[in-house]
Amino acid sequence: MTGDQTCALPIFALLKEAAREAGVIALRYFRSSPEVWDKPGGAGPVSEADLEVDRMLRHELLAARQGYGWLSEETDDNPARLGSERLFIVDPIDGTRAFLEGSEDWAISIATARAGRITAGVVYLPARKLIFAAHRGGGATLNGKPICVADDRPLEAADILATRPNFAPEHWISGSPPPARRSFRSSLAYRLCLVAEGRYDAILTLRPAWEWDIAAGSLIVTEAKGQATDRVGRPLIFNSQGAQVDGLVAGGPAQPKLINLLARPTLA
Repeated sequence: MTGDQTCALPIFALLKEAAREAGVIALRYFRSSPEVWDKPGGAGPVSEADLEVDRMLRHELLAARQGYGWLSEETDDNPARLGSERLFIVDPIDGTRAFLEGSEDWAISIATARAGRITAGVVYLPARKLIFAAHRGGGATLNGKPICVADDRPLEAADILATRPNFAPEHWISGSPPPARRSFRSSLAYRLCLVAEGRYDAILTLRPAWEWDIAAGSLIVTEAKGQATDRVGRPLIFNSQGAQVDGLVAGGPAQPKLINLLARPTLA
């Protein structure tokens, strides 16, 4: 797509088109042994696919929307973004380990924010040919069809997407986790979309979450008639200095139930 064409696209269409183009790049490297480096501080791997997708998205999106800020996992952070009313929040490949292992559970996550709130978001799984999308007030879709979070049911029958440490006894008021089934997927963005689709009841992560991992997916959940907050039930605010939120609890009717059961974190 030419620069003139991308500039003319409405923002929601721009995100979807950019995600599809990013998917073409990522699939060229998928299951093809791309070059890989370890990030400093044990932050995990990054591949040449992550970096090429990031470069393309940064070039195309910022050319189409001059004046927007930029926050991406694979771009050195620029504090100038804090003065931007609008910005893109991007994870070029969410689930890099899954991508490198040949799993299909990785995603491209692109969102826009205005004044701290997500206004549009797309999560694209190229290997699965799934594109989840939402814009504020417009509902959420999967491959163009509306989606909705799961119906209410007891936590005993619920299926929660979470890593094992989140179910440790010290995180729960009663000293034991809820009697729900626990499942896992590598990509946090994909986990959020599975909740939005109603295939799982909620997602839970109690450690700080990077904004690029959750920006698009959190809007997709809320536009699918769910809720997404930090670990103590506060609204999610984006474009913060540290680019993190204090955990994440998102879902349908299970979400407030989990919030009410969680112990408040103690200050160090």
